Amino acid sequence: MLSLNTNAAALNAQNSVGSTQKALSTSMTRLGTSYRVNSAMDDAAGLQIATRLNAQTRGMAVAQRNSQNGISMMQTAEGAFTEITNILLRMKDLATEARNGASNADDKTAMNAEYQQLGSEIGNILNNTKFGGQALLNGAGSLQAGAITYQIGAAAAETMSVDVSTDLAALVTDLTTPATLGDLTTAANAGTAIGDIEGWINDVGGVRAQLGAASNRLDHVYNNLANMKTNTEQARGRIMDVDYASETANMTSKQMLMQASTAMLKQSSSMSQLVMSLIQ
Repeated sequence: MLSLNTNAAALNAQNSVGSTQKALSTSMTRLGTSYRVNSAMDDAAGLQIATRLNAQTRGMAVAQRNSQNGISMMQTAEGAFTEITNILLRMKDLATEARNGASNADDKTAMNAEYQQLGSEIGNILNNTKFGGQALLNGAGSLQAGAITYQIGAAAAETMSVDVSTDLAALVTDLTTPATLGDLTTAANAGTAIGDIEGWINDVGGVRAQLGAASNRLDHVYNNLANMKTNTEQARGRIMDVDYASETANMTSKQMLMQASTAMLKQSSSMSQLVMSLIQ
């Protein structure tokens, strides 16, 4: 039907131009931002899933740093116990030498002087070894005070507890008490020191073994988090990221359709001229 009041061809052409322009704008936005989903309107369900995956990924990234910090903390403590072990071995050497009848009183006095200095240094290491400014082996908040809990995952329940407090507390008490450390002024005292030091060396070795086991576990925690984080990021990318090959082809198609729709909108104006020709 030819009509001056209603130009159906023009209306259809205008509607096509509007729809095509909207699709072209969406396509260009995606290519410009590199994201397929730029608002909830693009994919409401996908955006919700991707946000949840992003929260998990960020949590795992922080947990990875936590595990590395935990390993560093354990290695710091283990390094301190390595030095304590070396000191105890030297103290045992001195005690063994002082126990020998060939050592006279002056010899024992000299050996005892070194023995006492080494004992003082053990106390210094136990009291002043710190990690991030926090006492690590003795004092409030240290490994000696109680279990240390590490957050090793994105969820609140994903934690790891390291507790060497019982063994460490007994060791700290023995190694920081001068009377317990004893002296080498007599052969009898030296004999007592030999037995005590052997026990302390074993105790230090036990604590070191626990710290080493915890460090190994944290290392595996880090590796597993890296694997989960990689796959989670890939899953999020499949939802959020734009496929440039597909979207570029889509944009080109919409540009061509836009040109065709615009041309047809221009041609639709000729319908009114046909009506006028009929009434001339």
